[in-house]
Amino acid sequence: MTALFPASGESIVLGDGAVATPRAALSIAARHEMRRLMVAHFDGVTETQFDRDLASKDWVLRFSRDGVLVGFSTMQVYGATHDGRAVNVIYSGDTVMAPEAWGSPILARAWIALVRRLQEARPGAPWYWLLLSSGFRTYRFLPVFWREFWPRHDAATPSDIRSLRDDLARSRFGASFDADRGVVRFAYPQRLRAHLAAIPDGKEADPHVRFFLERNPGHAAGDELVCLTELSDANLTAAGARMVRAPR
Repeated sequence: MTALFPASGESIVLGDGAVATPRAALSIAARHEMRRLMVAHFDGVTETQFDRDLASKDWVLRFSRDGVLVGFSTMQVYGATHDGRAVNVIYSGDTVMAPEAWGSPILARAWIALVRRLQEARPGAPWYWLLLSSGFRTYRFLPVFWREFWPRHDAATPSDIRSLRDDLARSRFGASFDADRGVVRFAYPQRLRAHLAAIPDGKEADPHVRFFLERNPGHAAGDELVCLTELSDANLTAAGARMVRAPR
């Protein structure tokens, strides 16, 4: 695993209150604000665990409204080799959006915009998004913006994709990764608070939500479903393409 982008440099303003900042350039105040937001939405968040997760990331996307932080997502960008070929990987770490921002496209728009900038700096080898999902809202992000993603309810995961997923997950999570179930179970998991983890009435009728609940029955305890999708313009849905075209 080889880091592609050093965590240094200037922030990137992505519009609508979204700013991408190299992790090393974050102020102490910004780190504390992020941790407070995590604690408000997740059980099991410790200062040591939060700092350790953040230290391994390269970029932090922050979202603010009227000067108040309403969400953030951390990102590590690295190169790997699988079956003799080079791949680029974006791994999402801690991610949280306050309920008042759930209906906004700000996360998707800014995340895709940052990814495209990173891809421009390293063309050639394919890019993949390694995503852990302990909540159905995170998993639901995949079918909205990507044509092919894995695992999914309507198709078996291709053997080459499963092999890549397993290779990346074993390298990163070691014994915490259960390849048979496709799930990571951390020794000290972070769990969505009960009122946020609850499944709203009618949501289980959504085939993607139902599949997520079946594949990750331990989600309430903090189990994380390992997901993978190729990051390319050709793999964007119509909604994803609108995020690319949206003015900033």
